[in-house]
Amino acid sequence: MQYVVAEAAAKAVGPYSHAIMHNGVVYVSGCIGLCPKEMTIVPGGVIAETEQAFNNMEAVLKASGSSMKNVLKTTVYLAHMSDFAEVNKVYTERFGDHKPARACVAVAELPKGAQFEIDCIAAV
Repeated sequence: MQYVVAEAAAKAVGPYSHAIMHNGVVYVSGCIGLCPKEMTIVPGGVIAETEQAFNNMEAVLKASGSSMKNVLKTTVYLAHMSDFAEVNKVYTERFGDHKPARACVAVAELPKGAQFEIDCIAAV
């Protein structure tokens, strides 16, 4: 088992790792739209947050030796299910033709007041 720290991603906001690699699989912790420099949620609403969360997740995947094309499954957490269509546009742009398995749930609240969070499991 190997811990992953991605210098280009926002720091973890709790007692957890960016990711854990084990037996050729990377388990990426939840990523929200935190700006890595200021450690604050990016302004601009759910689309901007979704883009930044993907930037953070991609940085963790890269630090793991993986990439978006190797993602096997994601879980998307939304503060408001009414944002589903907007988030799906960004999700589709970021994954392109690759279609990993996915769950999407609405939650009562996300860390730091975020509107979007994503985690993933990927092959290395």
